[in-house]
Amino acid sequence: MNTDIYFWGWLILALIFFVGEILTAGFFLAAFGVGAALAAVVAAFGIDILWQMAVFVLVSAIALLLSRRFAESVTPAEQPVKVGIDRVLGKKAVVIEPINAIQGTGIVRVDAEEWRALPEDSSETIPENSIVEVVSVKGTRLVVRPASPADSEL
Repeated sequence: MNTDIYFWGWLILALIFFVGEILTAGFFLAAFGVGAALAAVVAAFGIDILWQMAVFVLVSAIALLLSRRFAESVTPAEQPVKVGIDRVLGKKAVVIEPINAIQGTGIVRVDAEEWRALPEDSSETIPENSIVEVVSVKGTRLVVRPASPADSEL
């Protein structure tokens, strides 16, 4: 009788882990599903509950380690492509119209796009043809600061 209870308990637990894996991202819960499934096999043979738990822990740990290695090998190392306004943050730009916060003027070219710009320091004026770095976005304008001399090449 106890064999049936343990078998069905492990089997239900394995199903819960596999369904949870389907509903979440990360390839994490499947390892515990494999451990519970093998513990159910051990329970079907009538082996003691302590051995069932040992099989569950050991098999889950091994499956978890193997799944991490597999996930790392199939996951690209490069960061995802930035989209929207994030794609210009941190980039260098050329000032094509002098930037003056008081007058509200200034245009920069980032790659092939032209953007209105504000200086990071509101008392600063940045002359035309200067190289600047995009720090943040304020409304529809890029907030920029002069690039350091070492970074002044595009």
